[in-house]
Amino acid sequence: MQPPSACPCRGGIPWQGVLLAVSLLTFWNPHPTAQLTVEPVPSDVAEGRDVLLLVHNVSGNTVGYHWYRGQITERSRLIVSYSNLTHSATQGPAFSGRETIYPNGSLLFVNLTKEDTGFYTLQTTTPNFDTEAATGEFRVHEKLPKPNITINNSQPMEGEDSLALTCEPEINYATYLWKINNQTIPDGDRLKLSNNRTLTLFNVTRNDTGPYECETQNPVSASHSDPLTLNISYGPDAPIMKPPDSHFCPGTNLNLSCHADSNPPAQFSWSFNGRPLEYTQELSVPNLSTNNSRSYVCVAHNSVTNLNRTTTKNITISDKWTLEHRLVAQPSLRATNTEPHSVALTCLSGDPGISITWILNSQTLQLTDRMQLSPDHRTLTIDPVRQEDAGEYQCEASNPASSTRSDRYRLAVIWPVSSKASETTAPQHQDPAKVPLTAPHPW
Repeated sequence: MQPPSACPCRGGIPWQGVLLAVSLLTFWNPHPTAQLTVEPVPSDVAEGRDVLLLVHNVSGNTVGYHWYRGQITERSRLIVSYSNLTHSATQGPAFSGRETIYPNGSLLFVNLTKEDTGFYTLQTTTPNFDTEAATGEFRVHEKLPKPNITINNSQPMEGEDSLALTCEPEINYATYLWKINNQTIPDGDRLKLSNNRTLTLFNVTRNDTGPYECETQNPVSASHSDPLTLNISYGPDAPIMKPPDSHFCPGTNLNLSCHADSNPPAQFSWSFNGRPLEYTQELSVPNLSTNNSRSYVCVAHNSVTNLNRTTTKNITISDKWTLEHRLVAQPSLRATNTEPHSVALTCLSGDPGISITWILNSQTLQLTDRMQLSPDHRTLTIDPVRQEDAGEYQCEASNPASSTRSDRYRLAVIWPVSSKASETTAPQHQDPAKVPLTAPHPW
């Protein structure tokens, strides 16, 4: 489709791809005082694409159009002229073969290159040789290549080094954006952006590893770099020694391991009472004896930061510890009526050196003025028993190594009191007044 009564002219060179551009062309009946203007459509265009220099407010008595490269209307810069009298176009010295002029003065550029970026001036003439000029500008942008990140130090050390990350290559009219962990990076005390291309990190820490990405943008395209993760040397932190136990019995094996946060991974060595033992992360000492007591020291070393950190554990080997720290067997609970109005609960355990705690309804028992514990806490006496004392009782036996609870024992308090307090059950035909005070049942 072409404008009415007109055909596009390129100095006699046919052009087949003007349909889209021609669709933008219109004819105007401008106001007599309107000023001639040139509108690039679009003003930012990708390399290899087309742009139309659309003319507005052409005077009705215009007889000729002259297009120039730049802002100066001199003969050497002339691209093409068009005469409304002869309906013909004439090529100028600056004609490239990619320009098409229309009868209304608009100019189409095709297959643009970056060198086409700049200003273009239209000059119109009248039969009286009066002239009017207008200038338009468009920018041709290259399709952005995939950027990459360069770094000025491939192995920085925590707390000592600063880094400069640069997004390459440098491109005119491009904007550079940075992200870390998929989040936009703001300026801060330790981060600084220079010309958007260079990101500086001051006094890097192990938390600055990234990943980092840079993105380039221009008005016609965008491109992302591959993520970059920093290799920051740090540590070692103070070693952690496992297991946490410090007491062992004779004849057992001692297996200690050492762990420390470090990059690169730490190297470990051991000493015993100041005497070097092994260069290893795990230390094994079989068949312990009392001679193996005292201090074991783990040393963590980082070969890059050249730092050492140590942890000391004092190991005790003794039979006494074996007795006090062996696993506790589950105790049992026994209840007896000592008086018509009282009950005694006894925690039965054969383990020596244990502590006894009493539990009521899964909570530590809060003693009342009617409750009394034996000196070793193994017997709980309630005198007198009341209805609020009913519930599920347990005793818990523990030592420094372990703890365990008895099975639950349900204590039922039935009122009024029977004279036969030692009975544990009552026949169904018995008068309620003769039901026993307590009816203990294992749960």
